[in-house]
Amino acid sequence: MALAQQAVGLMTKKLPKMISPRTHAIIDYAMLGTFILMGALFWKKNKKASIAAFSCAAAEATTVLLTGFPGGVTGVISFETHGRIDCTIAGATAALPNTLGFSDDPEARFFRIQALALGAVTGMTEFTPEQRKPEYQAA
Repeated sequence: MALAQQAVGLMTKKLPKMISPRTHAIIDYAMLGTFILMGALFWKKNKKASIAAFSCAAAEATTVLLTGFPGGVTGVISFETHGRIDCTIAGATAALPNTLGFSDDPEARFFRIQALALGAVTGMTEFTPEQRKPEYQAA
């Protein structure tokens, strides 16, 4: 998993920082909803994929709710830490089909696409105050 996280980290360093913390929160909730929806849709056909999707949803929900940013609830973790956790979630999402033994099933494609999307969003987000535009400094 560390290798997948490093790969996501390398990919994301080169992307332009154009997603604000507020927009990142909206995208996180959309990804959370997508994981839940696909978990429900996979349930009858592929239990492993369904459980993997629900697990990703739980990880995403926990991260969002614990982050101190617009859309977060408790502020237990910083937005910068949220970004590092997102890299880990992206790597885990990509690895789950292989880890759980459904990498050859059509459902595996969803996890690979979702991991790429999460990696891209993470790479384009203004996580540190230095990266943020002045209008987002307080967020």
